[in-house]
Amino acid sequence: MSKSTQNRRQFIATSGKAGMALAAMPLMSKINFPSSAFMAANEYAQQPLNYGYAALEPFIDAMTMEIHYTKHAATYAKNLADAALAEKLDTTQTNLKQLLNTISSYSVKMRNNAGGHFNHEMFWQVMKPAPATLPTGELAEAINKSFGSLENFKTAFGDAAKTRFGSGWAWLIVKADNSLAVCSTPNQDNPLMNIAETKGAPILCLDVWEHAYYLKYQNKRPDYINAWWNLVNWEFAQKKYAEAITKK
Repeated sequence: MSKSTQNRRQFIATSGKAGMALAAMPLMSKINFPSSAFMAANEYAQQPLNYGYAALEPFIDAMTMEIHYTKHAATYAKNLADAALAEKLDTTQTNLKQLLNTISSYSVKMRNNAGGHFNHEMFWQVMKPAPATLPTGELAEAINKSFGSLENFKTAFGDAAKTRFGSGWAWLIVKADNSLAVCSTPNQDNPLMNIAETKGAPILCLDVWEHAYYLKYQNKRPDYINAWWNLVNWEFAQKKYAEAITKK
């Protein structure tokens, strides 16, 4: 067995994410993962990607995707598991959104890692291999109503992403009155958190931490943002929009 293969198996075995391990290494299915309430709550575990690391080329390079998914995002999932156990969070009774809605009642570790896990799990889904389509139906109508046009929305969203100081995220959300809004959050916060400045149901998100783009774009965040539009999964956004407005 090669050294790289040994390292990969060691990482997966120690990461505490049964779903990822079973998807990536089928022969490891007999490993005895921790039988905690956390492991039974699937949304709290890192999920397999719907595409390969190189699938988003040339807009997001394969090395960035692999490091982002297997290191950064995986660490948030592991640390969330640790926080849930330490703070006696019953993940079979509290779903991830409920946790975020009450995040001020928990530790900074829980806030950072619950947000980091939720944000990344959504981020992978709001992208798909190019070429991107265009929003249609109710979502397209809502974008036009709220922003005047798709181009106006992209400008507003891009501005939110570009001007987020330091690390953070840009969001398209559905507010309580069913209107759309663009906002950004610092670090791993998100609009579902009860501490968020602007609250709403996220339907699109963009990671503007440097680890999401630095290997390819260095310090040129605007170039990364412009390239990202080629990967937007508008079908996923439409689904999230429909879910948000039907729950009002």
